[in-house]
Amino acid sequence: MIKSEYFFWLVGAVFLVMAAQMAMDRTNPKRFGSAGFWGLLGAAFFYSTGVVDKSLPAEPLGVVVLILIVLGGFGLTGKGEAHTPTREKRAASAARFGNKLFLPALTIPVVAMICATLVKNWKIGGEPVLEPGSETILGLGVGAIAALGVGMVLLRERKVSVPLHSGRNMLESMGWALLLPQLLSVLGSIFQTAGVGEQVGRITEAVLPDGQKLVAVAVYCCGMALFTIVMGNAFAAFPVMTAAIGWPVLIQQMNGNAPAVLAIGMLCGFCGTLVTPMAANFNLVPAALLELKDQYGPIKAQLPTAAALLVCNVAIMALFAF
Repeated sequence: MIKSEYFFWLVGAVFLVMAAQMAMDRTNPKRFGSAGFWGLLGAAFFYSTGVVDKSLPAEPLGVVVLILIVLGGFGLTGKGEAHTPTREKRAASAARFGNKLFLPALTIPVVAMICATLVKNWKIGGEPVLEPGSETILGLGVGAIAALGVGMVLLRERKVSVPLHSGRNMLESMGWALLLPQLLSVLGSIFQTAGVGEQVGRITEAVLPDGQKLVAVAVYCCGMALFTIVMGNAFAAFPVMTAAIGWPVLIQQMNGNAPAVLAIGMLCGFCGTLVTPMAANFNLVPAALLELKDQYGPIKAQLPTAAALLVCNVAIMALFAF
């Protein structure tokens, strides 16, 4: 049986190999910081297996997270010279292959869907081929490997080191911002456990006029957007604001339609996603990959849309959710 752990080990191994490449890259002025950052991350994938089965303590993983924050926060990671073909060669290659270049990207979802729908029912000796409950993530991993093979065959590339170097270049371009969404995603559960939602709810109920539905809706919607701007993730802001205002005030006190209130509340959170650098995977990483001169350019361009959508969401919730 193929277990999901194998996929995580493969991801960790790729990070370790790229960390070794970074350590040997003398064109990177901060090569040891970069190698330490991604090497520790890769090692964490292997160590976490022991934490999950409780054979190893979890504290070292917390120390690793703090070290990663120090390395990234103090600018101890850098970028070397890219080991990629020149811009002219890439343009010529793109003109030659045309839309065929999308085949590797399309391979991933196709293989993932096949694994999640067909392969999940396959058994060998009465035992399932894929670990039950992990078919989708395993399909994603198998799809990524298949896409690598398709890409190498399509481009007639025989050296595995070439895609590894390209991946390392992309990893260095994205930098520490690549990990920001994963770290921020746990903030929602931490805030909820710490009782932040309850405290925000008490403050809101104390200052919110009774029966003022429009004011309550505006507070919930704008609160979702603001918390998302601070936390960088609407899924992290959702439990805090819903526990504070959405459920006790809008749904229980004012008899709001729960699916409508919660769905529109999430949309308000996504308005905040459009205008925050904390949502690194949406705003900073694409700017880094496209090598934009203004890394905050996407945020500036999305700001008017976010403001208009937030106003529309407040109006829709006030008119149709009660």
